[in-house]
Amino acid sequence: MIVTVTPNPSLDRTVQIDRLTAGSVHRARRVHLDPGGKGVNVARALAAAGVPTLALLPSGGPEGARIAELLAPEAVPVVEVPVSAPTRSNLAVVESDGTTSKFNEPGPELTAAEVAALESAVADRAGRAGWLVTSGSLPEGCPEDLHARIVRAARAAGAGVAVDTSGRPLELACRAAPDLVKPNLAELAGLAGGPLRDLGDVLDVAHRVRADGVGAVLVSLGRLGAVLVDGTGSWYATGVATEVRSTVGAGDAMLAGFLRASDPGEAALRSAVAYGTAAVRLAGSRMPGPDDVHPQRVRVDAVDRTVSLSGVAA
Repeated sequence: MIVTVTPNPSLDRTVQIDRLTAGSVHRARRVHLDPGGKGVNVARALAAAGVPTLALLPSGGPEGARIAELLAPEAVPVVEVPVSAPTRSNLAVVESDGTTSKFNEPGPELTAAEVAALESAVADRAGRAGWLVTSGSLPEGCPEDLHARIVRAARAAGAGVAVDTSGRPLELACRAAPDLVKPNLAELAGLAGGPLRDLGDVLDVAHRVRADGVGAVLVSLGRLGAVLVDGTGSWYATGVATEVRSTVGAGDAMLAGFLRASDPGEAALRSAVAYGTAAVRLAGSRMPGPDDVHPQRVRVDAVDRTVSLSGVAA
């Protein structure tokens, strides 16, 4: 089973419009309401593929209850850790060409007792997990090293651990030696302390992260695909999205695809990019199912260090 931990889940509303113009009145062509948060999205994609999974998250107010209600038809079991403040709501505005503008609330402020209850719930279930995924932003009241603490607890219980977060929490989580981290380009640049110009820079930083104790580094590069560096080698994979409808949740789908793969290394990267490519073809933050995913259309090569990252969205 794969357990996902989402300290700051959300109720995600996605609005589709023709074009976003500041200061104007817009008429929505379509609106989607989805359960959200990185770990929640990973669990949704895994459940759609028939992988046993469990989503663990703080839940407050009617928004938190609504997330659990929306996950039920997707066959995602939920462990709700009750919190007093309401769960946040996020808004994504998607233009007809796929350009996405996101408006994310900061989330509720958790008390020390609520953080302790979340950590206790993780410890109770980590021993039954093959993988534990801890991901996303941290709400107010959470210590910066919460993801790192979850990594250590899961590793002590014998689970493999994947981390997908950013900034200082990512830096601290890397020091706890997770089995996998999945930064995007901006997040990897944050670890590097400066901009990354080409795939050579990505490769160098990924190797540095691994040298500090991380098992594998999966870097999502938007339209340029992804790079994987692990104990068996380094690969670069690209897929072709014929239509970009929404980029919301594409990185989460990529992580789910990686974890779902039966083989590590190159095969896992192929699956990851196939899932990420499938996700951008879907509206809102919908997660792809097996019929949406085409790994045979993904190209995997050795990393060409000269490939420029100019124009890649952060």
